[in-house]
Amino acid sequence: MATPVVVAALIAGSITAVGWLVNHWLVSRREEQRRRIEAQLKYVERQIEELYGPLALLMHEGRTTFADLLHALGRDVIFSASSPLSEDDLRTWLFWTEAEFLPRNEKVRYLLESKAHLVEGPEFPKSYVDFLDHCNSWAINHRRWKEQGVKYSWHSRINWPRRFEEDVLQTFQKLKARHAELVGELF
Repeated sequence: MATPVVVAALIAGSITAVGWLVNHWLVSRREEQRRRIEAQLKYVERQIEELYGPLALLMHEGRTTFADLLHALGRDVIFSASSPLSEDDLRTWLFWTEAEFLPRNEKVRYLLESKAHLVEGPEFPKSYVDFLDHCNSWAINHRRWKEQGVKYSWHSRINWPRRFEEDVLQTFQKLKARHAELVGELF
């Protein structure tokens, strides 16, 4: 028959073993959660650094540049049936088109093309497709005018998709908030 000392030792050993297993399981679980959070943080950082940060900057620059052009032309809108562009205004518009708008659109297009895997969400947003349609329509018609002299309306057949700019800036803000949340979970 086991003596009380042996029984006590078996109970103490069992409790120690169970305690060790529970502690090991909790530590493993906590480490797995930390690795998951670190992976999410790394992905969000890539989204901000490689796609949404540059896109947000380009959106802000574009908005400021367009406001500067409107001021330079003394107009509230560029193209209006009731107020067509004069020859001087058209030359100004074409200068800004070639120096600012088309190159900026190309930078945005390149970011979307080369970093499509970082686009937030399960599918490519409609406003992004609308931007690409706007960009491509304008670029090809402008190039055809430059190279072949084929006149066009001096702008894209598709208006600038305001929803695109809103979507980019909202996503940027959402990712910055998510980044702060993930950093807070780690520390």
